[in-house]
Amino acid sequence: MAEDFQGLDFEQPIIELENKIAELKKLSENPAEIKTLEEKCNGLKLNIYKNITPAQRVKLARHPKRPYSLDYINLIFSDFTELHGDRNFSDDKALVTGFANLDTHPVAIIAQQKGRELQEKMDRNFGSMHPEGYRKALRVMKLAEKFRRPVICFIDTMGAYPGIGAEERGQAEAIARNLREMSILETPLISIIIGEGGSGGALGIGVTDRILMLENAWYSVISPEGCASILFHDSSRYAEAAEAMKITAPDLYQLKTIDEIIPEPLGGANRDIAATADAMKKSLIKNLAKLNKMKIPELLKARYKKYRILGNFTENSKKNQLGGNK
Repeated sequence: MAEDFQGLDFEQPIIELENKIAELKKLSENPAEIKTLEEKCNGLKLNIYKNITPAQRVKLARHPKRPYSLDYINLIFSDFTELHGDRNFSDDKALVTGFANLDTHPVAIIAQQKGRELQEKMDRNFGSMHPEGYRKALRVMKLAEKFRRPVICFIDTMGAYPGIGAEERGQAEAIARNLREMSILETPLISIIIGEGGSGGALGIGVTDRILMLENAWYSVISPEGCASILFHDSSRYAEAAEAMKITAPDLYQLKTIDEIIPEPLGGANRDIAATADAMKKSLIKNLAKLNKMKIPELLKARYKKYRILGNFTENSKKNQLGGNK
């Protein structure tokens, strides 16, 4: 259970100090010692979190107490009305969709949702969508287009569900159709990677005019463990893979794969959900205002150009590393 979780491995020195400070405060003894420990704890937090490795960011993105999509929806939007089902097969609970207001702006919301308790995790399939989830997303996008409402997508998944049933019902086709339809959808689109952005599972709702990303999220074609298993035949080398893959927000922003990094409180979004939601809301309002000023032909042209030139190639100084000059 998330409530019983005592923190990540690299956070243990911080947690031990915080627990000691809490005990001293209960006893109301020695204010000078408490102040000294608080200063030491703040310095330790800065040292650990400001020098965090890509693999540690991945752990923060998977933190059991990290906010999920519905947490942000409840804090950022008002009058949220959920819509269910793909009108074809079933309602995929790994995806939450509906309409809401962002201050005075009516918007459509498409959000991947993981679960907290075991039963909810199973009900929501751990955030891994089935093809009916992608078709539900497309249904709501088309409604948003019809009623001229911008679409805001919350991305948080390890990847699309790879089960036999999902493949039989057209998982690849459903994702591919979304990629095509989002590229030409005649309404503004914004996506936010709030935790994990894995593979086609993320991309199926991620072809947007603006790609925003929380500071401690990750976004990649495959998880670090999956990459390590394929390249090194050893999933325990995931830290090496995470470093090489450039999957963190700072790396992706430098490579021009994402448009903006939304800052998190020191230690991650789980340390202060309200502050994270406030930063996210400000970013959404700012980006939405810019997109709403664009006429639809201009918007579609800019979206096309964005994905034609997506990414930034950097050549390794060791020219022979990839086989030398051709």
